[in-house]
Amino acid sequence: MPIYLTTEKKNNLFTEYGGSPANTGSTESQIALMTLRINELSKHLHLNKKDNSCKRALLTMVGQRKRLLHYLMNKDIQGYREIIEKLGIRK
Repeated sequence: MPIYLTTEKKNNLFTEYGGSPANTGSTESQIALMTLRINELSKHLHLNKKDNSCKRALLTMVGQRKRLLHYLMNKDIQGYREIIEKLGIRK
C-alpha cells in the first residue's frame, strides 16, 4: 500500500463519497479514490520524469476513471455533476 494512502484516509474518503466506510464499491467512491491516486502519481512524475512504469500506471488509471465517469453520467447525471464539481476534475 502506498505511503500517501493510509487506512484512515481511505475510510474518510469512502465515508464522504460513498456514505459509509464499508461502501467501497460505489461509483462515486471509486472515482474519488482514483482521483487521489492520480494526483499523487502526477506529483511523483513531476520529480521522476523517466519513470515509465509509473507513467503507464497513471494512464491506465486515467482511462479507468474516465470509464467510471462515463458510466456515472449515463446512470445519474446529477451525481456526475456533483462529483465533478467536488473533485475539480473538469471545467
